[in-house]
Amino acid sequence: MSTARTTSTGPVRYERRGPVAVVTMDRPEYRNAQNSAMTYALDRAFYRAAEDGEVKVVVLAGAGGHFSAGHDIGTPERDAHLPFERRAGLWWDHSDKEGAESRFARESEVYLGMCRRWRELPKPVVASVQGACVAGGLMLAWICDLIVASEDAFFADPVVRMGIPGVEYFAHPWVMPPRIAKEFLYTGDRMSARRAYEVGMVNRVVPRAELTDSTFELAHRIAEMPRMGLALTKRAVNQAEDLQGLHTGMDAVFGLHHLAHAHNAETAHDALGGMDIHAMLRRSGGRPSRPGEAEA
Repeated sequence: MSTARTTSTGPVRYERRGPVAVVTMDRPEYRNAQNSAMTYALDRAFYRAAEDGEVKVVVLAGAGGHFSAGHDIGTPERDAHLPFERRAGLWWDHSDKEGAESRFARESEVYLGMCRRWRELPKPVVASVQGACVAGGLMLAWICDLIVASEDAFFADPVVRMGIPGVEYFAHPWVMPPRIAKEFLYTGDRMSARRAYEVGMVNRVVPRAELTDSTFELAHRIAEMPRMGLALTKRAVNQAEDLQGLHTGMDAVFGLHHLAHAHNAETAHDALGGMDIHAMLRRSGGRPSRPGEAEA
């Protein structure tokens, strides 16, 4: 089996193992917190996999102990204020704007826009999830077609603590039953990998030591199918989800998300309701492994 040389695009590594492309988030010291540099590196990696005629399946993974602990809200490399080339939509640059105009433009691009773009990659994508998959990490797992989780993986969306109704890519009532989604959001509690499997959000749960092998076994099995058949099947299921309201539902909740940011900006310390990473971790019973980290 031929394997392309592993290459790095900033905070993301790209490797090809036969017909499987491996896209790995590579900020393990910050639990793979997603800054804009990582988001655009992921976009380049997904494009590379899409354009490579020898790639039939993509695996999305996170280096180190965690898949992703969410959006970067406090690392030394946080770059939300910086301009980047627009790739996911036609909203203007956010970096020279203020207030809701800035935040809505940025999140339309790097959060909702990018995730929708990646969901439409016409090749199956398998998430390999260990440790934390929190808030923004959920968005990355949910754009994948299948999720293989290790037994120590956990899932959470604690942003209701900020007064915000869930992360920007609001797939909650589609990836789990609505009453489970409400409990998940209302409490902000962590959902175990086993519970995620029980409610249908995760395809397989395996021991941590077997996560990589199990993920690639599944990816290679899928890669035996014809490329066009896989692309059309993915399109068919995605269209069915959209007919069930996924796309329009996300648009509606994205507006509520930004209403919450605006409310916080008027009534609290900032648009996050004064909830920095340390406050979020105290509320969830966790702690950062070093100063400045992601949501957890």
